[in-house]
Amino acid sequence: MSDPTKNYPLPKFHFEVYWGGTRIGFSKITGLEVATSVIEYREGSYLIYNTTKQPGRTVYGNIILERGAFLNDFEFFTWWQKTYNFQEQSQPFRRDVVISLLDDAHNPVMVWKLLNAWPCKVTWGELNALDNQVMMEYLELTHEGLVLQTQ
Repeated sequence: MSDPTKNYPLPKFHFEVYWGGTRIGFSKITGLEVATSVIEYREGSYLIYNTTKQPGRTVYGNIILERGAFLNDFEFFTWWQKTYNFQEQSQPFRRDVVISLLDDAHNPVMVWKLLNAWPCKVTWGELNALDNQVMMEYLELTHEGLVLQTQ
């Protein structure tokens, strides 16, 4: 008999992020992607006029972490500030970040590990006197690799 839990796609709303900060609660993550660039080549003496294609460099998308802004919580901004001098001699700013998709028992079923991630942008949500929403903050991470771990 087959396992009925394997007949449904995974829900995407139960996840956690270990990013090296104190608070791990995030409401949204975007940018989990990897792509291979395409190298096109054509020799002038080819009898057909199209190009051949081969895989090139691997390209990783930037990850955007979104969470509600809290009073006196400036960890996104503080981490970003460490990139000011472009060097990591006194204040290392690269770190591995782990994003886990969780099952209903809070166990990871898929895990993405971002290698040598660092903040390239911090954004705060718009201020609007007519709005009735939570103030959000966004951290954009660039990284040097993505490892996908599955159970």
